[in-house]
Amino acid sequence: MKNLFFAILTVLSLAASAQQGVFQPGDYKDGIYDKENAVNRRFIPYTHLREGDVTWEKRVWRDVDMREKLNQPLYYPVEFVTGRMSLFQVLAKYILQGQVIAFNDEEFQIPLELSAIRDKLKKCDSADQTSYTPEGEEVVIKIFQCDSLSILRNIRSYRLKEDWFFDKQKSVLEVRIIGMGIYTYDEEKEAMREQFWVYFPSCRPFFAKHEVFNTKNDSERRTFEDIFWKRQFASTVTKETNVYGRNINEYSRGIDALLESDRIKMDIFRWEHDLWHF
Repeated sequence: MKNLFFAILTVLSLAASAQQGVFQPGDYKDGIYDKENAVNRRFIPYTHLREGDVTWEKRVWRDVDMREKLNQPLYYPVEFVTGRMSLFQVLAKYILQGQVIAFNDEEFQIPLELSAIRDKLKKCDSADQTSYTPEGEEVVIKIFQCDSLSILRNIRSYRLKEDWFFDKQKSVLEVRIIGMGIYTYDEEKEAMREQFWVYFPSCRPFFAKHEVFNTKNDSERRTFEDIFWKRQFASTVTKETNVYGRNINEYSRGIDALLESDRIKMDIFRWEHDLWHF
C-alpha cells in the first residue's frame, strides 16, 4: 500500500514539474522585457496663462507633409501591425472609442457623429460580378467592397493651428498647438481633401502613451507627445493671421509661396531676437 502511495505521489510531482516547464500562450512575448515607460507616461500639462501676461501673440497655420523624410515615423505603418501605430491610427482609435471628438471645422463648433467618422475611415466601391443561370442567361450582380486601409495610405498631411506668444511672467516665447486637421489626397480629383479636425490638447494624454519609431535605437523610442512638444517634425507655414483671411497659396505660387512661408517664420524669430537686442 505504501509503495502504491509513493508511486502515485511521484507521478503527480513529475507531472507538476513537467507542466511548469511548458509555456502557455500568454507566456510568449515579442521582446526581451516588458515595456512600461510609454504605457505609464503622463503628458506635461500646460502652465496657467493669464491674459495680462501675454504681451504679443501670433497665430499661424502650418502643414506637416507626410512625404518629408523627417515626418515618416508619423505616417508609417500604413497597415495594422502589432506593437506600433501611426499617428492617424492613434487618432482613429480614440475617436471611435468616444474619448476624442472629431470636428467638421477648425473652430471646433460642429462635432461629427461616429457614423460619419466610420464612413470616412473606410472606402467602399461597387464592382459588377457576372454569373449564369442553369438556362444559360447572364446575370450581373453589384458587389460592394470596403477597404478600411485606403485612408491610411492616402493620408498626405496634417495641418496644425498654433499660437505663438510671449509670456512676460516667464520672459519666454512659447508656442501651443490648438488644433490638428487631417488631410488626404484624392487621386481622382488630384487634390487635397480635408477630413476632420481635432482639439489638440484633448489628444495629448493619448499621444503620450504611444511610441514613435526611432531609426537609431529601438530602446529609446519617444512618444507622439514628445515629437510635438520638442518640435521634431518638418513643416511649412501656409497661413498667418491677416486682415484678408487669406492663405499663402491665394496670393503666391511656387518659390514665392516658400519664400513667404520662410518670411513668416523669420518674423517670429526676429521679434524674439530684437526683444533681447541691446
